Amino acid sequence: MDEHPPGTPTGMILGRLAGAWRGTNGFRMMPMDDMQEAPATAVVATVAGGYDVVVTYTWNHPQYGPQDGVLLIGSPDEGQQTITAAWGDSWHQKPSLLVLSGHLVDGRVELTADYGGGWLWTVGLEGDSPLVLTMHNVIPAEHATEEIEAGPYPVMIAELHREP
Repeated sequence: MDEHPPGTPTGMILGRLAGAWRGTNGFRMMPMDDMQEAPATAVVATVAGGYDVVVTYTWNHPQYGPQDGVLLIGSPDEGQQTITAAWGDSWHQKPSLLVLSGHLVDGRVELTADYGGGWLWTVGLEGDSPLVLTMHNVIPAEHATEEIEAGPYPVMIAELHREP
């Protein structure tokens, strides 16, 4: 595990990711659906004096076309390890921002938020070649069926490479 003192600014840890990225995005609505591949982009920037990181990204929905989103990842409070983020996406998360919390472990951002009735989103960001942005939907046990198990499944996986 990376040894960062509690409260280390997120931008100091993730600053290596700053820049433009391009690649592909896989998307599916339900766990039994096949992933549909399409082009995707992202721009990562450190902001607020290096304390925070902004990830803006684009992707394509197989039925509804071009989409975009933003993830603002904050730094932990002094002496803490928990990070918070605000997320908006033209298809997944609208009209209001969703506030997520989580951790920065070994350079990987791991965030989670309840978006209603025990349904969760988990959002991850990791790597630097490729950069991988993941979004998992977590099905509550009470909504599981014989066809659809409780727990997380990937809805979106973007695999991106740094633009020259």
